Amino acid sequence: MNRIFNPYNLLRAALFVAAVVISVWLLPRKGRNSYHYELGKPWAYSLLTAPSDMPIYLDSISAQRVLDSIDVSFVPVYVRDISREKQAQAAYATRVNATNVGLSPLERNRLINALRNVLDNGIVDQETYQEVRSGRLPAIRFIHDNTAMTMPTSTLLSARAAYAAIDSMFQGDEYRKAIERTAMSQFLVSNIICDTAVTNRLRGEALQRAMAPRGVIQQGERIIDKGDVVTPELYSLLRTYEKIAGQKSASQVDSHHYPILGQILYVTIIFSALYCFLIYFRHRTFADNRAMVFIMTLVVGFLLMAYLMGDALTCGLYMVPFTIVAILMVVFFDGRTAFFVYITEVMLCTLVSAFPLEFIYVQLIAGIAAICSLKELTRRSQLVRSALVIFLAYCLAYVGAEVMQAGTIDKINTRMFGAFGINAVLISFTYVLVFVLEKAFGFTSTVTLVELSDVNNPLLRELSQECPGTFQHSMQVSNLASEAAHRIGANVQLVRTGALYHDIGKIDNPAFFTENQHGVNPHDALSPLQSARIVIGHVTDGLKRADKAKLPQVVRNFISQHHGRGKAKYFYTTYANSHPGEEVDPAPFTYPGPNPQSRETSILMMADAVEAASRSLKEHSVEAITELVNRIVDGQIADGLHDESPISFRDVNIIKQAFVERLRTMYHARVSYPELKKDDKGD
Repeated sequence: MNRIFNPYNLLRAALFVAAVVISVWLLPRKGRNSYHYELGKPWAYSLLTAPSDMPIYLDSISAQRVLDSIDVSFVPVYVRDISREKQAQAAYATRVNATNVGLSPLERNRLINALRNVLDNGIVDQETYQEVRSGRLPAIRFIHDNTAMTMPTSTLLSARAAYAAIDSMFQGDEYRKAIERTAMSQFLVSNIICDTAVTNRLRGEALQRAMAPRGVIQQGERIIDKGDVVTPELYSLLRTYEKIAGQKSASQVDSHHYPILGQILYVTIIFSALYCFLIYFRHRTFADNRAMVFIMTLVVGFLLMAYLMGDALTCGLYMVPFTIVAILMVVFFDGRTAFFVYITEVMLCTLVSAFPLEFIYVQLIAGIAAICSLKELTRRSQLVRSALVIFLAYCLAYVGAEVMQAGTIDKINTRMFGAFGINAVLISFTYVLVFVLEKAFGFTSTVTLVELSDVNNPLLRELSQECPGTFQHSMQVSNLASEAAHRIGANVQLVRTGALYHDIGKIDNPAFFTENQHGVNPHDALSPLQSARIVIGHVTDGLKRADKAKLPQVVRNFISQHHGRGKAKYFYTTYANSHPGEEVDPAPFTYPGPNPQSRETSILMMADAVEAASRSLKEHSVEAITELVNRIVDGQIADGLHDESPISFRDVNIIKQAFVERLRTMYHARVSYPELKKDDKGD
């Protein structure tokens, strides 16, 4: 009961529930009759029949043709303002006769008749005149007593054009002066005016007649079957079907609740599968609270991004860099965990996709490309290369899916390649994201380990200056342990870095360690208890220095675990021999531990002891090295120092073999070079 209600278990349960609730809340709500289809692509569902009598409307292409035809052939309605026309003529005649313009009565009448003629032909506003001039308005209509009369627009002028026409009719200066003095332009008013209300009404009636149903599909009649290509006509029918089905389902209670229950079940199963994988195959990850918070936050965060991008942009879902999930999991965990978490992410985001099968296929190929192209991240250039590989994988997978479904390359949407390009650019910024997440969750990436393994690091430089023997020992242990880690598939970079730092505690008392001594041994003046206290203290001293230098926890583990709960055997044995018959308390001679908790720290414990002991060998034959390695490693196992580590007997045998081969290389015999003999003939 206590294990069930353990705070750690409650945290994981809370993470599970929160992830399910947030994921379901983010997912779009769909009715029972919701289908995903696209013009020109095969219908992916079973036979679809009419739920009731369905009208057959024009498809979008045909409807657009009808609309274009109406726009071209429709004749707008205008009215003639006769009263305004007569008022303008009478007012101008009065002004001409009352103004001293130096013209005879006959000449005055010519001006009045010219105004009357242009008004009779018709004057329109400037916008209508531009339509006439461009040829877009070849005729207009007049309706009187429900009778329509069409009139060509060739005689219509604007006020400015009418003034220019009158001016060109009279060449004499006396006429032009008269036109200016009488301000004829003020009387050139528009008398042909568009009747907007009637025009809009008639246009709407024409559109309504043109867009009326062309027929009816009776209830139960076939609409489309699986494999049929969605033509424009079928696309229009499907839109009509959705509208009718939506109206029916809106009145049904189960249409609202069952989809949500289905989504809850779907999401719960997916997260349960992820939890089962972590529990049975990655229990250490499952037991790590930070790791679980990170994984669940990453999955839900990318689901939110997918929902927002898919809702905002047509190709937005394919711009989301889902492969960053796989890359981050590879960097902080391992490839197997990365693949499982990535599949979880893809399956959740499938509910957001309009074409689930195509989405799963494309994302699966891209995820495999990401994991295979980035086994471990040590350089920024690797991300650029990986982004390029992922881009190519996206493009090839998309083209393959489209050609398979449509049977032609003509249906390929070129905008998708732009979306994949944006996706690849976002992936290349993962390097910055790795740094941020390291600080936020306390993880340690391979990039950080590579930086820490630089011998110019201040702590390592101090070790090489203060403890040159210890530094050389650490370098040899690093090479020895790295080879063993490589052979058993452990984290090579982690072992290499941990080996370089495992003895940094010796900086405080370098002379008390054999590798730094030069003839004088300060332990000769101390009791075994005092010597053991100093030697064992290099572990706690090393942890203090690691805390001060802010080394990651995974590196500190090597400092605390490289001796485990073992004994300082030399001083323990010396004390026991000098106190015969006395029961010796092993506690003062025992390292604080803990024992190795991982394969990597177990490898370091073995390599550290083997490398130190190999320096005392008088003979470096294969037999002597093999006997030394077996004795030390088997002794550690017999003392139970590796009981808490997941290392296997098979791993131990491989590690022993690696140690023997590497030590043979390190202590190989060199060929002695002969000395050049001098020729004494010249003496």
